Amino acid sequence: MTDTAARAAALLRDHRASIDRLDAILVYTLAERFKRTQDVGRLKAEHALPPSDPDREAQQIARLEELAREADLDPAFAKKFLTFVISEVIRHHEQFLK
Repeated sequence: MTDTAARAAALLRDHRASIDRLDAILVYTLAERFKRTQDVGRLKAEHALPPSDPDREAQQIARLEELAREADLDPAFAKKFLTFVISEVIRHHEQFLK
């Protein structure tokens, strides 16, 4: 392996290690988020509130799109991601009603 190839391989390992750490942060952050939304779902069920709050969801999507722009992330991707997360949260909230 040439010196250049060895440096590239080392950089690749470093980038991948960083990506692995970020993936772990994402998973643990999502787990914590879902713990909080489970609390919200229980509260909504106890007080006969609807599992979905379209106004709140729209506000959150707009907020995340703006954060995405600030972070130089595609806002359409952020919206798609948050829309998926919200749909999972609503599904969980609906389970509390059963």
